[in-house]
Amino acid sequence: MSTTPQCPQCQSENVYADGTLWICPECAHEWSQFASAKEEAISQDDGAIRDAFGNLLSDGDSVTVIKELRIKGSSSVVKVGTKVKNIRLTDGHDGHNISCKIDGIGAMNLKSEFVKKS
Repeated sequence: MSTTPQCPQCQSENVYADGTLWICPECAHEWSQFASAKEEAISQDDGAIRDAFGNLLSDGDSVTVIKELRIKGSSSVVKVGTKVKNIRLTDGHDGHNISCKIDGIGAMNLKSEFVKKS
């Protein structure tokens, strides 16, 4: 007899299995049936800023852009593989939580979901 887990987001007991996922109908959170408790703890939002792969970022780190980013209001783009040194973490209300200076482009803000820690 198997027991269904509680939702890691809202602690609801009303979860159901759909293929290899657990789904909570109350908060719409989905997670893998095979995920370990450690992976779930990392994926929860603890206020820390993490890169696209879940690595913790801090001021002064170097990151690499993993997606081509178009700059709003300009014809310039930040290409995949661009290395950005000495980042500063900010509390961006619009999701742009990295402040940096990119060679050839200048000062700009990035979203942490589009970078990986170098």
